[in-house]
Amino acid sequence: MLRAILVDDEPKALESLSWELSNFNDEIEVVAKFSDPEKALQHIKSASFDCIFLDIEMPTMDGFQFLNKIEVKDFAVVITTAYNEYAIKALKQEAIDYLLKPIDMDDLKVTISKIKKYITRNDFSTERFERLLSDYNSRYNKKRITINTDGKLIFQDLDELLFVESDGNYSTLHLENSKKIVLTKKLKEVNALLPDERFFRIHNSYVVNLDKIKEFFKSDGYVVLVSNHKIPLSRQRKAAFLQKL
Repeated sequence: MLRAILVDDEPKALESLSWELSNFNDEIEVVAKFSDPEKALQHIKSASFDCIFLDIEMPTMDGFQFLNKIEVKDFAVVITTAYNEYAIKALKQEAIDYLLKPIDMDDLKVTISKIKKYITRNDFSTERFERLLSDYNSRYNKKRITINTDGKLIFQDLDELLFVESDGNYSTLHLENSKKIVLTKKLKEVNALLPDERFFRIHNSYVVNLDKIKEFFKSDGYVVLVSNHKIPLSRQRKAAFLQKL
C-alpha cells in the first residue's frame, strides 16, 4: 500500500484529490493533508511516506520552493496545477509526473502506476532506510536517534548523550564516559534529530541534554552538566531556556 501526503493551499482541491484517490484505496492511502506548506515541511521531517501530491501555485511558498527546502527526497513527487506551463520545470525538479487540474481519473491511474515503479526502483536506498528507522525511533523508541554518517548508520542512545558541540560543518557528540562521536553534519542538522522536550540549543555552538544539567549559574551565564562540563548560555536564549526548565 502506497502512503501519500497531499499539499494544496485550497481546501476544496485537497478534498477533491483525496476523494479521487479513494477510488484506488486498495493501492494508495492518504496519510496526511496540508493547506499550509510550512506545516507540511515540519511533518515531513519525521513522517514515513512514499509520495507527495504537490500543488505548484501557493501564495506563501510555491511548490518548487517547497521542494528546495527538503534535503533528502526519498519519495515520489507528483505536481498538481491548473497551469500546464509548469510541466517542463516540474520534470526538471525530479517530479515523476504532472497532473493538470481538474484531475482526470485515467491520468491518476497512470500516475499511481508510475509511483509504484519509482518505489520499487528506490525501495532499498540508504536514505529511505534511514528515514524508516528514524520514523520507527520517533514513534516507538524515543530513547535513541539514527544518524547517517561516513557510510554507516549510528543508533545513538539519548540517555548517554550529554551535549553536542559545533565546529563549523562538523558536530561532536559528547557522551558519558568521555566518549565522542564526530559527525560531518552541522549543529542545526543534528539538533533537528533530537526531541525538543529533552534537548535545547543553549548557544549557537551547543545543544545540551536538559536531563544532564546539574547546576545553572545565572550571573555568569553558564550551566554545569553531571559530567562537570561548563556550557555557556547565550543571552538571547536565556528566557527560552528558563521556560524549558
